[in-house]
Amino acid sequence: MKKIFRTVIMFAFLLMNWSLSYAIITWMNLLVNDYFKSLLMLIAMILLMMVTMWTFSRLAPRRQMDFFTSMIDAMKRISKGDYTIQLANQFEHKKNHPLGRIVDGINEMALELNQIEEMRQEFISNVSHEIQSPLASINGFANVLKQNHLTVEEREHYLGIIETESLRLARLSDNLLKLTSIESLHHPFEPVPYRLDKQLRDILLSCEPQWLAKSLELDVVLDEVIITADKELMSQVWINLIINSIKFTPNEGTLRIVLYQRDNEAIVEIIDTGIGIAEEHLVHLFERFYKTDPSRNRKLSGSGLGLSITKKIIDMHKGSIDVQSTVDEGTMFTVTLHT
Repeated sequence: MKKIFRTVIMFAFLLMNWSLSYAIITWMNLLVNDYFKSLLMLIAMILLMMVTMWTFSRLAPRRQMDFFTSMIDAMKRISKGDYTIQLANQFEHKKNHPLGRIVDGINEMALELNQIEEMRQEFISNVSHEIQSPLASINGFANVLKQNHLTVEEREHYLGIIETESLRLARLSDNLLKLTSIESLHHPFEPVPYRLDKQLRDILLSCEPQWLAKSLELDVVLDEVIITADKELMSQVWINLIINSIKFTPNEGTLRIVLYQRDNEAIVEIIDTGIGIAEEHLVHLFERFYKTDPSRNRKLSGSGLGLSITKKIIDMHKGSIDVQSTVDEGTMFTVTLHT
């Protein structure tokens, strides 16, 4: 009788702790981003496990105590930055066993934290690389300018390079700040109804110096469409996409902008006759710092953040962006938004 009573109490504590863990995790899902969510999950699970350990130290047999000790050790290793830990699930053959679900939760948390850490390291590496390149150019040409035998034309040429590289650093800094702000939970998001066709027309006019300099032919078909969106954020989307199309389209090429409404959706197509994108690059196109060809002319190369920002903004609006491209023929971006 005592054995049955002890088993019932143990099971009740397990269910209580598991339910509390789930409630805490659900609450944190609404409040914090992925990285801090995982860390808080770890802290919550350690605290709950300590309560369970204290309870089971009085009720549980030695084998179960060893099991909980192994989980505590695993979470301590995770808290110290070892995200490679994976516990063996002794209960995987028992479907929906509470202890098995706890083990799976710890393993999944460790896996997610490991993936986040890898992304963080890659992000730092990419930022470092992007910053080092223009800094090296600025430093090198600044030293060249110290030489007294340079002609006026040579000095102007080197100063022009320094100015270009400085602008690259400024754009990188600006894009990083935008991306960080957009991905934060506190970025202002203020959707209002407005005329999308008017916004696109205004942005095309603001880009006039760029497309006139390349003698591009514009084909613009804009139906009158009203959407509810954050006007400032969507302005960044159209600037990124249109400037990209202009940048990668040869002189005397064609740029086509189409806007129409289909049911309760606004469709924007931005089509160019540029250099195109190889198929293997399309799947990575919206990743941070991804460049389809790192060896390309640096005048064409950007920071690799513009399309990431674009995708993030469209996701915030519950819209979608699709890209189709053929090398040496051109690219078409299609943005779909709810009206």
